[in-house]
Amino acid sequence: MATELTAPTPVRPDVAPIQRRTLRLLFGTQIVGGIGVTIGISVGALLAARVAGTALAGVAQSASVVGGALLAVPVTRIMNGRGRRPGLAVAYLAGAVGAVLVVLATVTHFVPLLFLGMLFFGGGTAANLQARYTAVDLAEPARRGRQLSLIVWATTIGAVAAPNFADLADHATTGWGLPPLAGPFAFSAVAFVLAAGVLLALLRPDPLLTARRLAAPAAPVAAGVAPEVTPPAEATSAPAGTARRGAGMRVAWRVVRGRPAARLGIAAVAVGHTVMVAVMSMTPVRLGESHGDADVLRVVGIVLSLHIAGMYALSPVVGWLTDRLGRRAVILVGVVLLLAACAVAGTAGHHTPRLSVGLVLLGLGWSGTMVAGSTLLSESVPAAVRPSVQGFSDLTMGLAGAVAAAVSGFVMRAAGYPVLTLLAAVATVPLVALALRPVPAGAPDEED
Repeated sequence: MATELTAPTPVRPDVAPIQRRTLRLLFGTQIVGGIGVTIGISVGALLAARVAGTALAGVAQSASVVGGALLAVPVTRIMNGRGRRPGLAVAYLAGAVGAVLVVLATVTHFVPLLFLGMLFFGGGTAANLQARYTAVDLAEPARRGRQLSLIVWATTIGAVAAPNFADLADHATTGWGLPPLAGPFAFSAVAFVLAAGVLLALLRPDPLLTARRLAAPAAPVAAGVAPEVTPPAEATSAPAGTARRGAGMRVAWRVVRGRPAARLGIAAVAVGHTVMVAVMSMTPVRLGESHGDADVLRVVGIVLSLHIAGMYALSPVVGWLTDRLGRRAVILVGVVLLLAACAVAGTAGHHTPRLSVGLVLLGLGWSGTMVAGSTLLSESVPAAVRPSVQGFSDLTMGLAGAVAAAVSGFVMRAAGYPVLTLLAAVATVPLVALALRPVPAGAPDEED
């Protein structure tokens, strides 16, 4: 199979087994990486509170979100120059370094080291996000949504299994002299290294490099080709240099600016994530207003578990609908679900079952915008600059989520949960306008 990279013109039948192998590897490493991310996050706030104090616990958690967004930039530079395999491995190894730094910070009670560790720990999230794009590098157009959503769905397994490993990991490392709550991060480091090692050893040939080989022979053709094969005029000067130099965000923005479909894809991912984070992050506080200390953790756990199920459990169905109904249609359905979620959660008062329904709808809406938006973005840009554009999307999404989490606390304190959900609903208006905007004649889009 390694000979595919050196073949002058790979053909689709030869690519199919590479794609199947890629999906199997990504599915497995996504589970392992998902466990690594979630097992750390599940105890991160508690550990940060012990090391840095309760006031800084939320900041430490936010550091991992910002780190995941910022690490998308160097990771996509590596992917541009060398392919998906080293880029994903570096992201996971950065997460492993971060987890080790968190363990050291716990032992030494050195607060700056804790924040630095949480920043690098975001590399695990960056890798998990980039894996969904890797799944569609060689996917057939009619199956892109389903294959991307399959990798998103694999995260569910890791997310559900990880909290159950936290206590086991903590007890297993007590003999090593580690303080309480440090064990899960040690376990995360092992999981990230394992995922990186598997990808480095087995993700061959590289799907992105193979996709570029497929696109290159058709690049001179000016008309009648798919959007990922022939870049628009404003992008033609960038891809070759991008692939060699690993240039990043400025090139990505120049390409996205000239492609309506790419702009819609990025907006769908960013807006859907912003609404989800804003509402979800304050839901535990809302539940705390109506439940005592003895019950609140149990209730929050149930509600957030239902929310996570809404985000991931039905993603294969969302992917299938994305392929059948079209990318724009599923994005709009996702927005409708987000609006319904804001309406249900915002008017639930202290009725926990109704609030739970709102959080499930919130997860489903996020899934629609994430899967359809990511699929649309991936297929609407040339293979040469695809990693840069995808990294730009993840950077935008991560920073938007971090801002939403920070702002939501102030809104909650000043005006309350219902106003927060109303403002989150209003945030979808630009996305709706962009999705309903007529596509200019000849512009590359998902329907080309």
